[in-house]
Formats: sequence, C-alpha cells, structure tokens
Amino acid sequence: MMNPTFKSLLNLLKSKGIRLSHHRLKVLEYLTKNFSHPTVEQIYIALHEESPTLSKTTVYNTLNLLVEIGLVRVINIEDNETRYDITIKNHGHFKCESCGKIYDFGIDLDSSPIEELKSFKINYKDVYFKGICPSCLSNIDKTKLKTEE
Repeated sequence: MMNPTFKSLLNLLKSKGIRLSHHRLKVLEYLTKNFSHPTVEQIYIALHEESPTLSKTTVYNTLNLLVEIGLVRVINIEDNETRYDITIKNHGHFKCESCGKIYDFGIDLDSSPIEELKSFKINYKDVYFKGICPSCLSNIDKTKLKTEE
C-alpha cells in the first residue's frame, strides 16, 4: 500500500492554493511520518514541544481542512475515538484490542458489490477488524508459559 510523501502532498496543497503555514506543514509532515492513525491529542502532544504556539484548535482545523480537500481520511473504529489516516486509498483496518495499535491491510472494496445495497448511493466504504495482533499474541503465549511452569 503506497503512502503519500510529504513532498507530493505539499505540491498538491500548493496547486489548490492552500496557505502553507508553519503549523499546517508540521501537522502534514507528522502524518506522513507516522502511519499509526493518530488522534488529535497524539498529534498535538507530539508537535507542541517543538512548536509551543501550536494549539489543539489549529490541529483540529488543519486536519479538517486536509479531510475536506481529500488528503486525509477520518476513521472511527471506536465511537469515542476519531483518528486520522494519511492513506486515502480504500483499505481495511485491524485494531489490536490489547495494545490499541491499528494496522492497515489491503482489500478491494470495489470488487465485490453487495447485492442488498445496489440501489443505494454509497459515499464511504471501510472495513474494520478487531482482535489481537501477533506481537500481543506472542506476549500472551509467553505469559501463559511462565504461569504454567
């Protein structure tokens, strides 16, 4: 799955006539380096130390702009948690219920039309799975081994 580069997104912003403020560029750069589907809070905390004038409102506004122009997509795996994904091409997400990490996986959401929805206008498609990632499973197995000894 190809993730966009900072340079390609920067060129796209310029072509759309979007003002390239320091804070907007920092948020965009963060997203292109951190594919962990961050929340506003995570982005704010990561950037605030090096940019103390950055506010959460600026992070929200920047993300809303990036979503509006189609450079970022919102994902809501949990009702109370909005995350941002720099990969806008259709793909699925797996959230580990142990560590909370979200993984991308490729899936062709356009190849299998759902018969029951053929008369519907679909605006957004996504697939979410929840479970335990291999790393956490491995840790669980190691813990079981120690308690069984």
